[in-house]
Amino acid sequence: MAIHPFDSITDAEFSLTAKLVKGAHPGHKIHFTQIDRLDPPKKDMIRFLDAERAGAPLPTIYRRTYAYYYLDSKMPVYKALVNVTLGHVITKTAVKDANSGPLLPEDIMEIEELCKTHPIVVAEAKKLKLPSHIQLCYEPWMYGTDSADVKEPMMQVYVYVKVDHPDANHYSLPVFFSPVFKLLTKEFVRMDYLPGGIDEKTVATQPWNEVPAVEYHPELTGEEVRDIKPLLLNQPEGTSFNIEGGKVTWQGWEFRVATNVREGVVLYDVWFKGRSLFYRISLNEMTVPYGDPRAPYHRKQAFDLGDCGFGANANQLNLGCDCLGVIKYLDCLRTDREGNPLKLTNTVCMHEQDYGILYKHMNFRNGNAVVTRRREFVVQTIATVGNYEYIVNFVLDQVGAITVQVRATGILSTMPIEEGKHVDWGTNIGPGVMAAYHQHLLSFRFDTRIDGDKNTVVYDDYHPMPRDPVLNKYGVGYVGKRTIVDKAGFVEQSPFTNRIYKVINEDSINKVTGKPVGYKFEMPAKQMMIASPDSWNVKRAAFATKQFWVTKYNDNQMYAAGEFTNQSLRDTGLGEWADGKTNVRNDDTVVWCTLALTHPPSTEQFPVMPSDFMQFLVSPSSFFEKNPALDVPLANNKVNKSKYYEETNGSSISSAEAKGTCCKTTL
Repeated sequence: MAIHPFDSITDAEFSLTAKLVKGAHPGHKIHFTQIDRLDPPKKDMIRFLDAERAGAPLPTIYRRTYAYYYLDSKMPVYKALVNVTLGHVITKTAVKDANSGPLLPEDIMEIEELCKTHPIVVAEAKKLKLPSHIQLCYEPWMYGTDSADVKEPMMQVYVYVKVDHPDANHYSLPVFFSPVFKLLTKEFVRMDYLPGGIDEKTVATQPWNEVPAVEYHPELTGEEVRDIKPLLLNQPEGTSFNIEGGKVTWQGWEFRVATNVREGVVLYDVWFKGRSLFYRISLNEMTVPYGDPRAPYHRKQAFDLGDCGFGANANQLNLGCDCLGVIKYLDCLRTDREGNPLKLTNTVCMHEQDYGILYKHMNFRNGNAVVTRRREFVVQTIATVGNYEYIVNFVLDQVGAITVQVRATGILSTMPIEEGKHVDWGTNIGPGVMAAYHQHLLSFRFDTRIDGDKNTVVYDDYHPMPRDPVLNKYGVGYVGKRTIVDKAGFVEQSPFTNRIYKVINEDSINKVTGKPVGYKFEMPAKQMMIASPDSWNVKRAAFATKQFWVTKYNDNQMYAAGEFTNQSLRDTGLGEWADGKTNVRNDDTVVWCTLALTHPPSTEQFPVMPSDFMQFLVSPSSFFEKNPALDVPLANNKVNKSKYYEETNGSSISSAEAKGTCCKTTL
């Protein structure tokens, strides 16, 4: 099968990219941090997609890649663009205003190993006087930003102790010292001592006072495992979806799926029932700022995609654990330091699931019911970035809607705290351990193509009508008011007017309503970035201050906080592009949705956190002329094979059935 312009990077393209970049810098050792495919120019790709759908001859689309790297493990960061179809470097240049490239797993692990042998760290560790069954665990963190003077990649290492078990919960036992290293040269910078109470007063390293860890692994918890019977998901006749290469078809949907090292997974060229919806959908950035004001925690602000890469840190998903049913998996490639492709297996899973009733109506006059089950198609990826796991699902249904779901799980990032101390910005979750308040702010990018290439963003509010002795005598009337977004910028939340963001096509009119067709974005009203407007947190992540942004499409505007986020000094993304000047009405429009969670930890979320759930819905809004799911088959127990619960007295008939109260169906 011929490679498609949207398909993920191949091993051959990866290796060719590394070879060409090395050849472009003779006499230097290249230290790669990221290699991947670059999207084609959209104007060229639209012509390709239109020809593909029409069955016409396809125009040539060159496959291009990019590489981030250092020369001889020194600053600055370089970026190269490579044409892997023709086999040449398009351009290579030092990146301006980048204080670090994205972090490479090998570099992080090397810092961790260095801590185990570095004489200054070893000397500090000896002060703990640890017993033989206890060992130290070092966890490097992105350094964050608190000064414009730091011009090279740094690592802050937080230190913990753990019992002698490979899955012991070291996050339960933090200690009070934290070494800082330069990432590229491995040079020791300083030893930070951590505060243990309500101010920045630090605590010197003392012999460790052994306390019990709060463990999560079944071999260590001492918990008796619950009795639970199997609940099986079976598809005896196979799936209702079809996948050829990266092309997925399911229940009227057509789209392409690809993996990449930064975003994890991307949906391209999304159509439903023969009508175009979106050119590209992805999670493009996430920032996690912590609310602990004490140094060095004030710098704790991770950009999980830009700093590390969601694909680079994606989990290998396993049957019966991460995904249930009949599963299609996709792999991802990331680079090592030398530019070799490393295959990450099964980082994306795709499958069907049941999610209750799609629609139902019982005719009370005759007792007949029309019932359909809601079948969904799920595209899922899970990334582990340090302590946290993020589960990202794009869930498609049979009515043309997309639910964007995110579940945060894993283990809280913890700090040591002295006995008897409590702070207003965190929760004590175990002996000597505190978890600080923090936020998760995720930006989802929707490149819109609602019934065509020219779209308009609007928002609808609902207001009570003024009292009127003729038209609104009883004061019950209310109306909708539509506001058109003319310029690039943001739209404020307004939950008390039920504000709903929509993307419409002013050139495509619904024959029933007489108004433009559209899709609505139903976002829960949530608190955005809490940090002060003049803080580094806000300067670096303007996207996280507003829930909904609108820009005009540009090939080079892909990431909400900008291309290089690690130790960034400012937001070079939406903070610049949403300028309030660029026309976006009836144009090639991109919307950016910020999904937000303010997270004050609780003891129930430790030692491992039950999934914290966030989602929003993207669904048709008078896009169709009637319910587009009327062709979904009615529910039928001959297919679903549900059974009555066996009562303890041996009866197999429910009390409701015995009384004759079950709904009849037309089947």
